[in-house]
Amino acid sequence: MTPTTTSTKRRRLIVIVGATGSGKTDLSVALAERLHAPIISTDSRQFFKGIPIGTAQPTEEQLQRVEHHFISCFDLDRDFNCGEYERVAIERLEELFEQCDTVVAVGGSGLYIKALCEGIDDLPDADKSLREELMHRLESEGLESLVEQLRTLDADYCKVADCCNPARVMRALEVCLSTGKPYSSMRKGKPKRRNFEIVKIGIDMPREELYDRINRRVDMMVEQGLEAEARSVLPYRHCNALNTVGFSEMFDYFDGKISREEAVELIKRNSRRYAKRQMTWFRRDVDVRWFSRMDIQQILEYIEAV
Repeated sequence: MTPTTTSTKRRRLIVIVGATGSGKTDLSVALAERLHAPIISTDSRQFFKGIPIGTAQPTEEQLQRVEHHFISCFDLDRDFNCGEYERVAIERLEELFEQCDTVVAVGGSGLYIKALCEGIDDLPDADKSLREELMHRLESEGLESLVEQLRTLDADYCKVADCCNPARVMRALEVCLSTGKPYSSMRKGKPKRRNFEIVKIGIDMPREELYDRINRRVDMMVEQGLEAEARSVLPYRHCNALNTVGFSEMFDYFDGKISREEAVELIKRNSRRYAKRQMTWFRRDVDVRWFSRMDIQQILEYIEAV
């Protein structure tokens, strides 16, 4: 458990982590109902409006059962970064803790979970014109061109970064180009002290089962209307919110680069690869206690024991 400051009132943040498709949303709703707690999202794509299918947002029924925060709350062209999320999410938590002693946080965006639990370094805000230039280069030159430039400017960061993630690469480049300093030199990595307890729960399952769940979930998304949803947001394809698995492949299909069947298979493959990267990230966190998604009673007992 992450160390916290002393408080006369017990304030607990239950953080649920795991790979995409592992069942985090269902578990979060079940736990929140048992604990009489609201839910705050740490999924960097579920923040945005108009893309509930492609980002696997909670269903209307789940939203009715439990109070949710940071779901479908920003327009697609809103530049909402990790630093801003930390500020507004901590403010929201303070408001929620005035009404209840437990809040459930759920999502698969490791950096946003880190921001909520530990804080992130104070870095320069994104420059809109520079971001647009990098987005244009990403589309015209490809990710590898940006990675090569970042490697020249900050080789140390490239050794530890997920250079397959366009958002991470562009953010690091923004900092390097706007400050003239390596991104890695500005990342102190010192955790901030929070005034609430943090209990981290991870969903674990065999890789074969996870990959099968991912494949079936993609098929369900397609049946629910993923293609129509992607077409509806096509004018916003340049926005960072849509630079993600599910939409990138559909946009390539619309451009005639691949067939519809290829797009669906690529979404499955890239989702599986993303899940593998997520688990690599979360496995590094020694504070995470791992459970099966069905072990609700054991999870509740662990939360109370901690």
